[in-house]
Amino acid sequence: MSLIEALNWRYATKKMNGKAVPQEKVDQILEAARLAPTSSGLQPFKVIVITNPELKQQILPNAYNQSQVVDCSHLLVFAAWDNYTEDRINEVYAYMNKERGLPDSATEDYKNNLIKSRVNLAAEVNFEHAARQAYIGFGLALAEAALLQVDATPMEGFNGAKVDEILNLSAHGLKSVTLLPLGYRDEANDWLANLKKVRQPSSEFIIEHK
Repeated sequence: MSLIEALNWRYATKKMNGKAVPQEKVDQILEAARLAPTSSGLQPFKVIVITNPELKQQILPNAYNQSQVVDCSHLLVFAAWDNYTEDRINEVYAYMNKERGLPDSATEDYKNNLIKSRVNLAAEVNFEHAARQAYIGFGLALAEAALLQVDATPMEGFNGAKVDEILNLSAHGLKSVTLLPLGYRDEANDWLANLKKVRQPSSEFIIEHK
């Protein structure tokens, strides 16, 4: 299946049947998120994987009781750094240089300019920037799930502060951005399952300057 075919197959599944997604497929979806490009290579987000039924139940009322939260096989929470700090940026580049067998001096100028440009900004501004990087990984995870014919429902409709509290994300310097339940569609009970996929026609979606 090509990516375009997979994207035509997928939809925002409203009802899941509780069937478990094989771990190897979950691992591939997570790897797609891990390999996502991010600004300056900072990778300022994490993915929390939840299979614990009690934890899903705690999140459910804070996600407008969307049943996918508890009926899914794996609930992924994409969470971004709550701020950019000098220590975090230094840690990323120290690891990067070590893995590439380079001296720290190889990236010193770029890293220092990055620190100057980011650490004096408001924490909320930096979180929003980090969240945009998380969305790149989120999108690639969604695409990989479609290629594997694993259903996934992108969710922004949840109380981020409550989810952060339940998962103790502040202890990790993180704030939740999106939820992504993984599972399999319950076609018999999902009103959206057999409806036509509708998107803007290419003639309206694409603007060309020639």
